[in-house]
Amino acid sequence: MALTGNTVATLADIARRLDKDGKIDKVAELLSQTNEVLEDMLFQEGNLPTGHKSTIRTGLPSAAWRLLNYGVPQSKSKTQQITDTCGMLEAYAEVDKALADLNNNAAEFRLSEDQAFLQAMNQEMANTLFYGDTSKNPERFLGLAPRFSTLNRTKAPSAENVIDAGGTAANALTSVYLTGWGANTIFGIYPKGSKAGFQHNNLGEVTLFDANGGKYQGYRTHYKWDIGLVVRDWRYIVRIANIDLASITDDELFQAMIRASEQLPDEKLGRPVFYMNRQTRTRLRIAKVEKSLAGTVTFDSVEGKKIMCFDEIPVKRCDAIVTTEARVVA
Repeated sequence: MALTGNTVATLADIARRLDKDGKIDKVAELLSQTNEVLEDMLFQEGNLPTGHKSTIRTGLPSAAWRLLNYGVPQSKSKTQQITDTCGMLEAYAEVDKALADLNNNAAEFRLSEDQAFLQAMNQEMANTLFYGDTSKNPERFLGLAPRFSTLNRTKAPSAENVIDAGGTAANALTSVYLTGWGANTIFGIYPKGSKAGFQHNNLGEVTLFDANGGKYQGYRTHYKWDIGLVVRDWRYIVRIANIDLASITDDELFQAMIRASEQLPDEKLGRPVFYMNRQTRTRLRIAKVEKSLAGTVTFDSVEGKKIMCFDEIPVKRCDAIVTTEARVVA
């Protein structure tokens, strides 16, 4: 299932579009290389300075059979407005000017030194994407796990899309997510009027201070990433929760993934992708060899890349999904 032809841009698409000298483009590519979810996560400008307000349908109008000479009662659909907020992730990278100038290519040297900051922001973003909880950390944005955190449908309609894999070990579980990215399903946002969300600002030469207050000249770079997540239609996200890799069988894992794919109302409205951590993905690859799952687990060409697929749905690795999750219960 090729990930092409969507009207909502990825982070790299936006970077290429807005930065004519390519600097942000280079940063965006570095981020996507270390976190595969960024290759798929679609972004659009929010309709609020701090996030995005969506109107979702919560109820359908009623229809009635009519007899001759009798009318039908009037009805209407029900809607609800939901606001998703953005979080502001920032970092400053600093390097001694004398050290950077030794290379005769200060810009490239500074970028190499900034790798640690880029990786830190990457990991923090990915962690928040899955586990961000604004009730505990209001400065972040709301991630996927808190939105799909119960098996009880009376507590949340989204419980319908939480599949219980049966694990009961305390704080030793993991999850697999099936996400259908799309403009009307789920997408990332950056605040209205901002510059494409991710910003790389070269502040140039500044005076820095060592631990003892001594001054020296250095270069400073400011990284700023204002980002949020909009779940406009929860039916296009399925969480396979309570996976105990020590006890779940291969067949149980495959069946759960099949059930997840069948939960999506219409694959054409979104770009479905499975996300799992390294341990779970390794398990899937080994099972492909041992169980001869050639028709189910394949490596397909998607936009020129070899991508692991399960029933033609790409399977991506995201190490932000931990193996120490608490059990999801009703």
